Amino acid sequence: MNDWPEGWSDDNRGNRYGRGSGNPQPEAARVMRQTRRGPAAPPGQGGGYGAGPQGAPPYHPGVPEQPTYIDGQGYGGQDYGGQGGGYDNAGYNTGQVYGGGGGHGSGDTGQAPGRPRPNWRRRIKWTAVTVVGVLVVTSVATYFWADSKLHRDVDLSKVIDRPETGKGTNYLIVGSDSRAGLSAEDKKKLHTGSAEGKRTDSMMILHVGDNGDTLVSLPRDSDVEIPSYVGSTSGKTYKGTGRHTKLNAAYAEDGPTLLVRTVEFNTGLHIDHYVEIGFAGFAKIVDAVGGVTINIDKGFKDKYSGADFKAGEQTLNGEQALAFVRTRHAFATSDLQRTKNQQKFLSALAHEVATPGTVLNPFALYPTMGAGLDSLIVDKDMGLWDLASMFWAMKGVSGGDGTSMNMPISGSTGGNLVWDKAKVKTLVNELRNDEKVTVSSD
Repeated sequence: MNDWPEGWSDDNRGNRYGRGSGNPQPEAARVMRQTRRGPAAPPGQGGGYGAGPQGAPPYHPGVPEQPTYIDGQGYGGQDYGGQGGGYDNAGYNTGQVYGGGGGHGSGDTGQAPGRPRPNWRRRIKWTAVTVVGVLVVTSVATYFWADSKLHRDVDLSKVIDRPETGKGTNYLIVGSDSRAGLSAEDKKKLHTGSAEGKRTDSMMILHVGDNGDTLVSLPRDSDVEIPSYVGSTSGKTYKGTGRHTKLNAAYAEDGPTLLVRTVEFNTGLHIDHYVEIGFAGFAKIVDAVGGVTINIDKGFKDKYSGADFKAGEQTLNGEQALAFVRTRHAFATSDLQRTKNQQKFLSALAHEVATPGTVLNPFALYPTMGAGLDSLIVDKDMGLWDLASMFWAMKGVSGGDGTSMNMPISGSTGGNLVWDKAKVKTLVNELRNDEKVTVSSD
């Protein structure tokens, strides 16, 4: 019994290769049965071997339809080798199994079956959203952290008989000789002495406006009148008697509120904000920014402050910076030269704090902010934005965008420096109206 399907018996095989045939040409390659099935041929078509469209596998009744290998569905199509590679029309392997145009099963995308193409636009979008979210959260957290470090201990509402508010913003910046937080070793190292209480070593008015910023130093030996005032702790009213004294005595008598009251009374300029820093805080800020570079015009020494400087550009650490701004015994015009040094250094410090190397570097920014904010005493209405505005203005002054000067002096009496009343009046009017300053302290 012949097991071959119809058309495949020995009698009708024809002149074919194998089984004793003399034909030197091999028959077409046999195909293996696959799990994928092609569509069955319609009735009446493909009735014998070799029937069907050109290039299609023959149809044989009784034999399951086999998948084609040349129509892009099997090994001879675009799945392997692209370009119809893999097998030729006779069923022979062309040698180009892999390496055609497209990837397996996905045309020309280069992706494996079942793996979708990455949505880069979506990924970039969510990455940007995540980065922005982190920045917002970090900024908000930093703001509240920094805001909590400010010591808002000065209540300017207790200052009586105040001048009218002018244009722009006026800051009274005070450097006190407070030894709070200093150990005995620190006091010796910084040459601060051990005096009790605190006094003002430096006082400046910084005007921030639209026509340029102005920094005016108030010599601590300035001759001023102590006006009527309300005690900051007692609440008792003290009537003015026309008593004259040095400006720093006002702070020693009743602290920041009497100092503000005295400055306003003797100048007629409204003070909007108060900022104070002590010895320890000043040195910590300088060390936190890695020191401050400054050009010293002429070398000097002072055993009282510990100063020992040569002329030229140099970087001062906290200890050296404190000695530089406190020195007055080394100069003939002691207080006036010291105020110039203080202005010069504070402007350089503000410039250093506001550089990208500090602001954009969290390892420098947070230590600097922590050291500075924790050392400052400000008024109750002072905000971080006000403080930032003050520092940027000081940086601008140091960069030549503003004016830096001493309060104009006309002479002295009893060791006190007397202000030039005419120049002071002009200066105050220009600041109050936020006009360009024309007055000189020379």
